[in-house]
Amino acid sequence: MHEDHTGKTTPNEQKAPMKHANHRGHHEMMMEDFKKRFVVSLILTIPVLILSPAIQGFLSFKFQFSGSIIIFFLLSSIVYFYGGYPFLKGIVDELKVKTPGMMTLIAVAISVAYFYSAAVIFGLPGKVFFWELVTLIDIMLLGHWLEMRSVLGASRALEELVKIMPSEAHLLKNGGTVDVRVDELKVGDTVLVKPGEKIPIDGIVVKGETSVNESMLTGESRPIGKKTADEIIGGSINGEGSVQVEVNKTGKDTYLNQVIELVQNAQESRSKTQDLANRAALILTIVALTVGTITLVAWMLYVQDFNFALERAVTVMVITCPHALGLAIPLVVAVSTSLAANSGLLIRDRQAFERARDIQAIVFDKTGTLTQGKFGVTDIIPLTNMDENDILRFAASLESNSEHPIALGIVNSAKERDLKLESLEEFNSIPGKGVEGLVNGKKLKVVSPGYLKEKGIEVTNDLIEKAEQQGKTVVFLLEEDRPLAAMGLADIIRKESKEAIEKLKSMGIKCMMLTGDNRFVAKWVAEELELDDYFAEVLPHEKAEIIKEVQKEYIVAMVGDGVNDAPALVQANVGIAIGAGTDVAVESADIVLVKNDPRNVVDITVLSKKTYAKMFQNLIWATGYNTFAIPLAAGVLFSYGILLSPAAGAILMSLSTIIVSINAKTLKMA
Repeated sequence: MHEDHTGKTTPNEQKAPMKHANHRGHHEMMMEDFKKRFVVSLILTIPVLILSPAIQGFLSFKFQFSGSIIIFFLLSSIVYFYGGYPFLKGIVDELKVKTPGMMTLIAVAISVAYFYSAAVIFGLPGKVFFWELVTLIDIMLLGHWLEMRSVLGASRALEELVKIMPSEAHLLKNGGTVDVRVDELKVGDTVLVKPGEKIPIDGIVVKGETSVNESMLTGESRPIGKKTADEIIGGSINGEGSVQVEVNKTGKDTYLNQVIELVQNAQESRSKTQDLANRAALILTIVALTVGTITLVAWMLYVQDFNFALERAVTVMVITCPHALGLAIPLVVAVSTSLAANSGLLIRDRQAFERARDIQAIVFDKTGTLTQGKFGVTDIIPLTNMDENDILRFAASLESNSEHPIALGIVNSAKERDLKLESLEEFNSIPGKGVEGLVNGKKLKVVSPGYLKEKGIEVTNDLIEKAEQQGKTVVFLLEEDRPLAAMGLADIIRKESKEAIEKLKSMGIKCMMLTGDNRFVAKWVAEELELDDYFAEVLPHEKAEIIKEVQKEYIVAMVGDGVNDAPALVQANVGIAIGAGTDVAVESADIVLVKNDPRNVVDITVLSKKTYAKMFQNLIWATGYNTFAIPLAAGVLFSYGILLSPAAGAILMSLSTIIVSINAKTLKMA
């Protein structure tokens, strides 16, 4: 049961957002845990290095006192058990699901080093590996902390969806209005919605007339007229009129709650891929265990000295886990994240960002993504010898006193052309048809086609018919009742969109559009931008399904900015949100474009390819020295007097780490 007899929202309805809030909190706690363990381990590492016989011998100094070897052991033990805990727990988790990776490699290396060194401390002949152990743990903790910082951004989409709804509603009761909590509303209640307010709940208009902005919910770019008996969606924004709405859906049945469920389902079904470092770690784990075992057996048979054979085997297994491997990926991620952020690209999910290099098709939302998400004049069609700028200036002067979206679109278009508006007198609204007034002494009107039909005024023009076929809103400028011009208004296509589409297509990427808008507008935008395909009049719950269909042929990225895009953003292989869109779209996405510039999608794709190349290079550098370090550590050149000591192996590891760091820093956007 999601709803009791009072119609109140029950705890079950809050389950999804609470679950995701807890999920994010868990990731933040993990990141802080890695940071704390790194700081504590780093502090304890200093005395371990000072007390290490190997370090003292290397730097030619001696520092020993009564009990120093026990303190050396105890401090190393704390770092092993406290600092190494995430990796010891990680090996258990990885082996449970039979996917050994980085955690397994680290845990094997530090455990072999620790228990062998502990045995040496308590009498087994050999050398201790404590300083290698603690520095390895430090580096790995730092790497994982950096990685978690870069990928932290677990989706808060469900929380943001809930925030969209107003918390209170004006309930009509006993001839007046009472402000009540939205979750107290029941089916059959009637609420008053004032101009400019958000619709508090799904319902049906029972009194009044208005226009409603549903663009953030359905993708419909034009304001939608609402009159008695029309359905209205909770979360949409009321326009210029007051309306009374009868509640017909509550709780889990409302539009937004259904979107919440879609987002949750898509998030939970997303597969998790192993990254490059984990694959490299798996290979190195197998190499370490195999070569370590072979080394132990071979030396046992060759010299029949168990202590020497064991030391060689341990050296192999410790050296096989390079310090640089723990930084190879996180360092590149940190650099690429920083580069991207400076360019207005915020990476929220690293794995999705890596997948961006393989994108084969990009599906763009229309409203607010390829277009500006606001009405503007796209066509000016003179019906006399009047100049286009004069037509727009007179129309804007007349509309300057109106708050209707069409009026605002005309006025804003005039401002964009830097047109100076004329003085307006005797302004009057023609209900449902337009406006009229005196502009420079001329009695002008801006009216809808309905006004012309009512007055029997006929206008025949191919350009007007074409604009109407493209789904644009057409209005007429009249002097008295004589048509002077027509204007087509639509959601204005961004100037940057065409360049972005051209570049993506030149890279072999299919470009498509997905919109809740009508098919005529969609066709016009698709033709203007030369898109490969488009999907129009798509309901929000259908968007994720269309992405699934496209995914059958391509690796897909989705670019959007509205609430209605959230499920599709999550469903796509890579979800990219326009930053100035709703918080829901931003929180559902893997990557956020802060600048509202579709060309940044090209930048993301290019940067992803370069980042992956750097990761691959770093892994080669991080593990490449193993090709000669492991055989030397195993003692294949022992007969020639060449034997790689743990200290020499550590120097090679340090060199590898430096190379990895420098290589990561060379990553550039262009």
